[in-house]
Amino acid sequence: MDALAKVTTGMTAEKAVTVTAEMTVAHYVANMPAVYGTPMMILHMEMASGSAIASHLPEGFVSVGMDVKVRHLAATPIGRTVRATARVLEIDRRSVVFEVEAWDGDRKIGDGTHRRAIVNVREFEQRFGVKQLENESGLI
Repeated sequence: MDALAKVTTGMTAEKAVTVTAEMTVAHYVANMPAVYGTPMMILHMEMASGSAIASHLPEGFVSVGMDVKVRHLAATPIGRTVRATARVLEIDRRSVVFEVEAWDGDRKIGDGTHRRAIVNVREFEQRFGVKQLENESGLI
């Protein structure tokens, strides 16, 4: 089965977030500025990338991040809206490369590339010993 049969170059998605105190460098590192943190920007770029192709993957398959090359170009304060975008650049047998950007209004605050591997969830979990969480009523 070709899990990427329905994925094409040019597919896009975006993730918009309002910067909160919990998304800032200061939230995690003492004496740092209260501005949007690079790890949060990368997370939102990854989320946009995954969203761009998720509905085009077969049931039971997902994409997982495996490579990130980004620049964080400008600081963004609490309360501003950041829009992370992703566009499929290339597709190979087992992964997809995205062009990613982050914007604060009209100002680009980040850019780069991100590669996601395509995996069968059940096989992936078995391979790495992932156990499902359970509660009294069954699986969570």
